[in-house]
Amino acid sequence: MSQVHVIDHPMIQHKLTIMRNKETGSKDFRQLLEEISLLMGYEVTRDIPLEEVEIETPICKMTAKRVLGRKLAIVPILRAGMGMVEGLHTLVPVAKVGHIGLYRNEETHEPVVYFCKLPEDIQDRMVIVTDPMLATGGSSCDALSMLKERGCKNIRLMCLVAAPEGVARVQKEHPDVDIFVAAVDDHLNEDAYIVPGLGDAGDRIFGTK
Repeated sequence: MSQVHVIDHPMIQHKLTIMRNKETGSKDFRQLLEEISLLMGYEVTRDIPLEEVEIETPICKMTAKRVLGRKLAIVPILRAGMGMVEGLHTLVPVAKVGHIGLYRNEETHEPVVYFCKLPEDIQDRMVIVTDPMLATGGSSCDALSMLKERGCKNIRLMCLVAAPEGVARVQKEHPDVDIFVAAVDDHLNEDAYIVPGLGDAGDRIFGTK
């Protein structure tokens, strides 16, 4: 069974509270999401493998550590997942970025795939899938399946806010994928929105309705 990591650092919780507030505008919402993504990234990449290398400081030679081999790929689920990429890219500038386009059918609440573009060597990298909201889990599960079909074996799902229903679905369909979130909220309402949540993350990031 995959693990759910709730990253409850005080600064993450403080920024998330501001994001939840309906009075927070798109500019501040985007900035806070970027900042939280950077902070969460430290935990998501905590066990990334290292290798020892010989370098020379201004004082002397030494053996130091650096990230081993091919490193990381960030794969946002469009469009809201894009809001988390810049924070992770600040942490790991050499990470490659793929994109998976999914939208939710408003009647069935099920995801529909419309775009997929991934790095050629995606199967050799640790992949972080980003989507601010883990609601029903449909989009995330479809994205994870698409990555596995392309040979990916080391995948992590990074979300901002999750519903218990979405967590349970990912754990059932992808028990090998750990989930990293800033909060697990109460439930989904009849429209499949997370309660209390923060509304539609995509609309709030891009100022659309």
